Amino acid sequence: MRKILIIGAGRSASSLIQYLLNQSEAENLHITIGDLSLELAQKKTAHHKNARAIAFDIFNAIQRQIEIERADLVISMLPAHMHIEVAKDCIAYKKHMVTASYISEAMQELDAEAKANNLVFMNEIGLDPGIDHMSAMKIIDEIREQGGKMIMFESFCGGLIAPESDNNAWNYKFTWAPRNVVLAGQGGAAKFIQEGTYKYIPYQQLFKRTDILKVEGYGNFETYANRDSLKYRSVYGLNDIQTLLRGTIRRSGYSKAWDAFVQLGMTDDSYVIDNSEQLTYQDYVRLFLPIDTPENTEKQFCQTIGLTQNDTMWIKFQELDLFSNSKTVGLKNATPAQILEKILTESWTLAPDDKDMIVMYHKFGYEIDGVKKQIDSQMVCIGHDQTYTAMAKTVGLPVAIAALRILNGQITNPGVQLPINKEVYIPILKELENFGIHFKETEVPFKGYS
Repeated sequence: MRKILIIGAGRSASSLIQYLLNQSEAENLHITIGDLSLELAQKKTAHHKNARAIAFDIFNAIQRQIEIERADLVISMLPAHMHIEVAKDCIAYKKHMVTASYISEAMQELDAEAKANNLVFMNEIGLDPGIDHMSAMKIIDEIREQGGKMIMFESFCGGLIAPESDNNAWNYKFTWAPRNVVLAGQGGAAKFIQEGTYKYIPYQQLFKRTDILKVEGYGNFETYANRDSLKYRSVYGLNDIQTLLRGTIRRSGYSKAWDAFVQLGMTDDSYVIDNSEQLTYQDYVRLFLPIDTPENTEKQFCQTIGLTQNDTMWIKFQELDLFSNSKTVGLKNATPAQILEKILTESWTLAPDDKDMIVMYHKFGYEIDGVKKQIDSQMVCIGHDQTYTAMAKTVGLPVAIAALRILNGQITNPGVQLPINKEVYIPILKELENFGIHFKETEVPFKGYS
């Protein structure tokens, strides 16, 4: 049997594992699922005869190398910074590798060795990055084949709560790593190009600069810019494009409220708060306010962020129990961001019956025969349950499909790469449609920058 090693059995691996197990009979596959939690790995195998669950420690070099040597292909669903040791072992034992993570500098440095060993190291084959690359390149290539010239590309994606589960004032719950949500936008200014002019939005201004995005059938959303859109000019072959912007999607009103946390300093992850475990939630909030008393904390909070308690946005903050004098932080040596994450997790964790939703939206502006045109492309995916979420589907299924196509010799281009070639994206996008992941493409009047 052909052997696949999956390292990491977390939330995003559910649909990936299910797909490969469902294909295992027809494709003669045996799947080893390794995770630090043996119980979690066993749960994901669902007692399938073609699966093996193991307790797997990525830092145990002997175990890691034994398991990689046994495999024909390795899928790493680990955090991005943990891929590199796996990748080096894959080079040593001549194994193909697939990840959903961005290509790091360390990974890119293995490109020559991967090519020399005729190995496919497919990266950025999840949702974002992944489906965004493939769906964008499909339209961009079609426009070029018609003789068109790209003049604008905007791309937005968001992990959200499905309408039927949207029951809080923020219209948001955690569908992915909460820490990433709390730290979103940090690490440098957002950079993009707008009608030929470079634009920069520093973190302190990011959530003030939003645009409206209307998604057919789902109403209005808002978008804010991602950190570095400019790097996609070379990735997509758009070096002379006039407008290029990538952004994150949230429901309308989210960013204005989130900006309050940013301005107060509650998303800061750079220092530790003394005696943090003993603080009540109200104590925590008061750390970031001018001198006040417990009796007027809510009023002082509103004054500091320029809000009145009659404002509809005030409900968002009340709902979080931010001002509770009975709930304690309970985290030692915690940063402001870590405490905020804990508070939000209590309110924003998906309930057992909740469903998540992925929204992806592209805008392609181009010129052909002297006429400016635009194509809008939208994808909405609703999760099934807490195991087979929309996030798990859109991250895991492209990984699984790519892995099987590599094993079957249908993806052959060696080296460290992302899925922007036709031999990769056309069949994967087509198969994803069978799982309800499909794009609706509409020609609209050219609007220019949104």
